[in-house]
Amino acid sequence: MTQPTILVVDDEKHIRMLYREELEAEGYPVATSDGSEDILSVIKREDPGLIILDIKLGIDRSGLDLLQEIRRENQTIPVILSTAYDSFKHDLKSIAADYYVVKSVDLTELKLKVNQALQNATESKASQA
Repeated sequence: MTQPTILVVDDEKHIRMLYREELEAEGYPVATSDGSEDILSVIKREDPGLIILDIKLGIDRSGLDLLQEIRRENQTIPVILSTAYDSFKHDLKSIAADYYVVKSVDLTELKLKVNQALQNATESKASQA
């Protein structure tokens, strides 16, 4: 069975590269975006099974706003919010995410959340079939 594509949306190039390298080593195909392109266009093009979304995407871009755009179009795709700031857990816009991970050089927690999110999505699809 082929693994679903993971879309990493982060304005920091080194984070996108790190996540790509680590997740590809786990066997996942990875697509990346810096958050400047229309998120719905990226999703349509890449058809991800999971999105890892940074909350702070530069000066005038918010991952929380992108999350709202995603949820207006698709309520089922798992989204993991990833940020250096744990205070965003309490922002009401963040409740639309499936998981929340504080950035760290140790990606153990992120990988765990990726596996959980994809497992839950698979089980949810199976129960709807």
